Amino acid sequence: MKRTALLNRHLSALVASLGHMDEIVVADAGLPVPAGVCVIDLAVTPGVPTFRELLAALQSELVIEGAVWAEEASDELSSLMQREVDFWASETGKEITVSRLPHEAFKHRTQKARAVIRTGEVTPYANIILISGVAF
Repeated sequence: MKRTALLNRHLSALVASLGHMDEIVVADAGLPVPAGVCVIDLAVTPGVPTFRELLAALQSELVIEGAVWAEEASDELSSLMQREVDFWASETGKEITVSRLPHEAFKHRTQKARAVIRTGEVTPYANIILISGVAF
């Protein structure tokens, strides 16, 4: 049995399969998923699991070097994402580049994602693209 916090076998396999610069998306319950992109659907009910809970779980195993979210995200949501990214950077000692895109461009970019992880989050624009980094 694993010793780390991330117990979901599909998430663990995804993280283990990522290479440098691969992208994954942590999505709210409503983000459309492009045809051909793998979906790990964790949504149970509205709000379960939350966007933040999923980011916290991924932080235990995933190294990222970039994060992207929609310009339309509220100031409160953007602040939450920035705090999560800053915490991630402090935990790994790795700099993380942040950028923002219009929501339509964000949705287009998800076409190249390795996977979309769907949460039960119902906050508008609670979506983030995580760009895989290296642990060394």
